[in-house]
Amino acid sequence: MSVHTASDSMLGKFVNELEESFIALILGLMTIITFVNVVLRYVFNTGLIWGLEVTSFLFAWLVLFGVSYAVKTTANLGVDALTNILPPHVRKVLALVAGAVCIAYAALLLKGAWDYWANFANLPQTTGRWFPTGLEEMKRTSYRGWYEMVDTPMPGFLRFLEDWMNDGDAYEKIPRFLPYFILPFGVALLLFRFVQATVRVWTGQAESLIVSHEAEDAVEDVAHLNKD
Repeated sequence: MSVHTASDSMLGKFVNELEESFIALILGLMTIITFVNVVLRYVFNTGLIWGLEVTSFLFAWLVLFGVSYAVKTTANLGVDALTNILPPHVRKVLALVAGAVCIAYAALLLKGAWDYWANFANLPQTTGRWFPTGLEEMKRTSYRGWYEMVDTPMPGFLRFLEDWMNDGDAYEKIPRFLPYFILPFGVALLLFRFVQATVRVWTGQAESLIVSHEAEDAVEDVAHLNKD
């Protein structure tokens, strides 16, 4: 079974609480919006025009939070039939190599996520083909902060963003840089979790980055429950 591993550091505890709270909040909002939309549609022959769009974005947020959460709890599956027949020190080396590959991959994703989101947030993209080497020089004509969502109306408490991001012009819909922010943020969380997992392997707190013998552990848990 997957193992919940919580960090004792202040940063680790903060990220733990952040992930779990947002996952619970997103699931709750998706359920409420979908339920209300179904009732409105089949009972009152109407509906929330923005319901599907918001639910779609919330699902994307849930997936990206869930990816980093799965790394933290070692809930991601893998095949360890080959590594289990190797000596412990070789398994550790291979796990560290896998961790380094995952960290490099997450770093590449973070660069791409930032560059994509920056288009909508009036921020400069990074330079460098693979890894960031700096920030590009932005021109006024490259600002994309005025891009909006399709159906979701702009709430009043976010009107201050019009002066910050849209030269004082009113937004009719929520600007895209808000829902798209999950891209760099979620990938940054994933990178943080991969670093944590690799450090756990390095310090001997874990043997691998994946859940091991999940099926056997599940059977043992069921057997213990039956005995009780």
